[in-house]
Amino acid sequence: MADEDDEGTFGGAFEDGHWVWDEDTEALLFVSDLPPVVIESIQIPTKAPTGTIEFRDDVDLIEQIRYRRRYQRKILLGDADVITLQDVKDIALYTAPVNILSPMLINLLHMPTTERFLRALILSCGYYIQIADEMSERIMELQTKLRTPDCERIENVYRENLADLRAIVAKEYCTMLVGGADTKKFHHMGPQKKRQSLSDKDARLFETLLRMAIQIVWLALGRKSFNRIELEIHRLFKSEIFNSVEHTLKTGYIAQMVAEEQAVLLGPCVRHDKKLNTRSPLINEVFCDRPMDYRLMGLGIVKYPKMSTRLKYLRVMVACPEEKLMASNITLGIIGMPRTKFDTMLRPILQTETKSKSKASMSSQSHASKSSVRRSKKPLYPPIVIPEKDLLDTDFPSSFPEETLVPNPVSAIQHKRWQNRLRKLLHSGTRSHTRVG
Repeated sequence: MADEDDEGTFGGAFEDGHWVWDEDTEALLFVSDLPPVVIESIQIPTKAPTGTIEFRDDVDLIEQIRYRRRYQRKILLGDADVITLQDVKDIALYTAPVNILSPMLINLLHMPTTERFLRALILSCGYYIQIADEMSERIMELQTKLRTPDCERIENVYRENLADLRAIVAKEYCTMLVGGADTKKFHHMGPQKKRQSLSDKDARLFETLLRMAIQIVWLALGRKSFNRIELEIHRLFKSEIFNSVEHTLKTGYIAQMVAEEQAVLLGPCVRHDKKLNTRSPLINEVFCDRPMDYRLMGLGIVKYPKMSTRLKYLRVMVACPEEKLMASNITLGIIGMPRTKFDTMLRPILQTETKSKSKASMSSQSHASKSSVRRSKKPLYPPIVIPEKDLLDTDFPSSFPEETLVPNPVSAIQHKRWQNRLRKLLHSGTRSHTRVG
């Protein structure tokens, strides 16, 4: 990319600044020469992104080397070399079109609440695709067989699992919408919620976040089932009426589902209100009247004195460091898998080619598009197996715990890298525009 040739080599956490001696602490103090990024003063175009937003999926060898040298997360001493959510976000940010990026979006992507939201969304979409495939096979088999009570029992488990996963996604998304916890400064009425609503700015931020989330989920799930991921996420966040992707593709995938499939995949909380009163399926999950473990609403935030095996599994998936995934012998898509099994752009390295190819050639393999990703006979990652519910633990206690958990830390170094890159790209673009003018 020509616009990245002027970026300069990234020098780590202490670039674009100088050192001074601090008399008070009697130590060297680093002072940045760059102006501070003030979120409130950032001018974001008021029009929300519309139409197709294309991420680059054909990064050549030269760009991969540049990415690996400047932007790839470095493994610190003592850390397990596993794929993290940050690695997936890094690829999405590097391949995203510059015109949809903003300092505010990068800041939002590097918040603990957003990380829990993205991991919950990856888990929900991965399980949705897995159960959708399972239900398709079941429907085919039932054409020559009779339904039994076991069919209802198994499908009820699938339906409840999907509903619980959507509820976890919904509680993190609602936190962002109301400006709770660490997302106060992103609220459309300001941190104190006292100023005039910046609804256009808010619409652009969340529309862009949604498109970034789709790309992150697709990358985390091994670059498979892009259309299904896009359709389901738009349905969850916008409802069937406002599912712009379905209006464009006209797949009619919901109408093609038989009643049993709709009951499992759409869940018990679907409401068909008038257009003006429509709430998204994700918000309906929060207000749905169904038996649900109340601790799901505080998963990864509140420290519960006692947790079932199911809740422990979901907490590891959504809120624990990725090293714990490997220690628990589970993965979230490719997250938690050894990074050595993947190339620079997080494509799996074929074992048959490992012996004959150098590291440089392995990083440049297969620039297949979304629609033509090669399917391996062996699954890229193991299926999601959610432990069964423990109905004895769903009753409300006499008092709720107040102690909170320490959030999973977000990489400050990677956060700064992407802010610096965007600042340089925007500065380079402005300079080029001035020269042309």
